[in-house]
Amino acid sequence: MKITGVETFLCRAGWRDWAFLKIETNEGIVGYADCTDSHGSLPGVLAAIDGIRHLLVGRDPRAIERVLVDICRITRQSAKGVVKKALAAVENALLDIKARALGIPVYELLGGPVRDKVQLYWSHCGSTRIRSLQYLDGVSPVESLSDISALGQEAVEKGFSGIKTNPIIFEGDNKPYVLMQGFKGPGDSIDRKLTNATLRQIETLVGTFREAIGPDTNLILDTNMHFRSDGNLRLASALGPYNLTWMEVDSEHPDTLKHLRDKAPMPIGSCEKYQGIDEYIPFFQSLAMDVAIIDVRWNGILQSKKIADIAQLFEINVAPHNHGSPLATLITAHFCYVVTNLLFMEYDVDDVPWRNETISVLPEIKDGHLYLPDGPGWGAELNEELIRAHVP
Repeated sequence: MKITGVETFLCRAGWRDWAFLKIETNEGIVGYADCTDSHGSLPGVLAAIDGIRHLLVGRDPRAIERVLVDICRITRQSAKGVVKKALAAVENALLDIKARALGIPVYELLGGPVRDKVQLYWSHCGSTRIRSLQYLDGVSPVESLSDISALGQEAVEKGFSGIKTNPIIFEGDNKPYVLMQGFKGPGDSIDRKLTNATLRQIETLVGTFREAIGPDTNLILDTNMHFRSDGNLRLASALGPYNLTWMEVDSEHPDTLKHLRDKAPMPIGSCEKYQGIDEYIPFFQSLAMDVAIIDVRWNGILQSKKIADIAQLFEINVAPHNHGSPLATLITAHFCYVVTNLLFMEYDVDDVPWRNETISVLPEIKDGHLYLPDGPGWGAELNEELIRAHVP
């Protein structure tokens, strides 16, 4: 079997673009991967894939480790960032091909399943309805704290084991907004400070969610990189009474994160933006976090499994970062099926109304759990016609 074609294509999915990799073979077997990125990096990922295309065509796609090692050697001087994300997509697409050639699901290539369903939590709960309501159908807007209460009750009624929200700011009669100062914002937000007013607003948000979902449902706050060390410490201290499952904090320095973990009254989750074992190891060795967040799209499922296995040596549980397309959800769920230190899986409930039409077979979502289809590869194929109809 030989690789005959390597193609990427984009899909405008409401407020963001999904990106996909397709690898074709001379035996008619095709492998797919989600290579979505955001915040300006996506063109670089696609360019990196284009730059290694000639290193793939003519190779046997089933020799996955050999192909990846050869490309890693050639790209060694720019081994991280968009290049690593491009290689992760190649890895995932090649696994899809190999599993399809053998007539088995990808998880069977990774030791077989240790579970038959994956527990989900509702991610960006409330955030998406504030930022991107115009792209959603059949959902209630979030305009007040009473809407937050109703949304929390909706999550519980639908059987989700937990919810994750972002800092949503309600200021008097103004429209609520999602704080994004770690990524973008006006000039006065570049210092990433936590004001007393913002602290009170976030505490009110978290308290409202906790009251709505009850004491037994998991509650997570994702702060991304919105605050520096002092703000994270003050926020963690204020949120102690609300029994967060974890507070999610992105940090560039394991010792800084370790300082927060030592003082925070709740577990700390981190590292969703990192790639490769070598970037996770300093955080593991420092015992800087309680939950390791792993993005299977950006690491590749083989590398993600290795990271999870090493996390287990440090008695650290993992939870995947999953905010991509339905194909990304399938890929991530295969990872969840094979790791033995899994907490639960991130899942976006609110999305464009046609998202489930982008793949040929949907995973079953029932009582807050995901059940994978049992077909070969990822268990589904991309609906290329629909996706190409939404080219940006």
